[in-house]
Amino acid sequence: MKRSQSQVVIIGAGPSGLLLGQLLLEAGISNVILEKRSAEYVLSRIRAGVIEQGTASLLKEARADERLQREGLRHDGVELSFAGARHRIDFHSLIGQHVMVYGQTEITRDLMVRRAACGGVTIYQAEGVALDGIGSSRALVHCRSNGVEQEFSCDFIAGCDGSHGVSRTRLPEGSLRRYERIYPFGWLGILVDRPPVCEELIYANHQRGFALCSMRSKTRARLYIQCGADDRLEDWPDSRFYGELRQRLDDATAAALQEGASIEKSIAPLRSYVAEPMRFGNLLLAGDAAHIVPPTGAKGLNLAASDVYYLREALVDYYRAGSRRALDAYSSRALQRVWKAERFSWWMTMLLHRFPEASAFDQRLQHAELEYLLSSEAAMMAFAENYVGLPL
Repeated sequence: MKRSQSQVVIIGAGPSGLLLGQLLLEAGISNVILEKRSAEYVLSRIRAGVIEQGTASLLKEARADERLQREGLRHDGVELSFAGARHRIDFHSLIGQHVMVYGQTEITRDLMVRRAACGGVTIYQAEGVALDGIGSSRALVHCRSNGVEQEFSCDFIAGCDGSHGVSRTRLPEGSLRRYERIYPFGWLGILVDRPPVCEELIYANHQRGFALCSMRSKTRARLYIQCGADDRLEDWPDSRFYGELRQRLDDATAAALQEGASIEKSIAPLRSYVAEPMRFGNLLLAGDAAHIVPPTGAKGLNLAASDVYYLREALVDYYRAGSRRALDAYSSRALQRVWKAERFSWWMTMLLHRFPEASAFDQRLQHAELEYLLSSEAAMMAFAENYVGLPL
């Protein structure tokens, strides 16, 4: 068996694990990242693309934002479509802020490159990851890599391995409080090499269901429609997808939509989930390991980044000043922002989707909520400040 020591062991080489690892390296805190999948598999996952300013600032601190600044698309607002018309909410004029559109896959790639340049250790295809000593003064993490058994002794374990990872499963029975809502539909999304239909995102509320016209670049569009929770990809050839999408858009947008063969197609279920607390002894959870939001509010990656912000701050305070104050406050600080993001994502989901059980009364209320949002500067300001990201 190969034995090693590190101040922090990070489980998961998604963007949250890589971002935390890089920020800790920049602060002089040793860490190793263990990932059960290959690097190629991690980079093949298609995820979010709306980046809050707080997330962009953290990438800058990690010195992994060069491509984001060069290739990312600045968005000063979004468009809401309903009742046959589009309406713009202007973030810049309302609150003087903006978001960036830049694919999560590219962020992951940038962080991988930066970590390799710094000599950071990432072990991919780490099999049989096991955590021991949680709650003690020194933890052990075991794995098998290239047929060699490895053991890492560390002060802290950061669980950044998602909702199906090993980290959360190692907590003692009954130690977590779980809050969950499952939505009765999914998002069918395609990626296509065609110019986006609009320079900004279009969120559409329609009697046939929700739709979203998004993008990854000026030449690659990301398009979504609300679909049944039990729908299968084989039920949705590209021709049917485009036909349904056009029906949910206003006439001008539908006419401008350019069709192309999908280069990726997937169905994502929608779920709201929070596990409390986010710390147990020397195990600290971050990102999807602790919470999941529906994608409507573009909060998933950004919420994971805010966890990393608080966790980095706590670990730096511990190693530089010997203080546990920020560590002890990590869970409560992170959860305050988590629940605010959960609320906004839930609200947007309720506002824009068609629910199977919705009555005519419910639909009229939804319409009234949209009209109020777009007729009130105060309501639009609240929308804008939540969408671009609440302060860290």
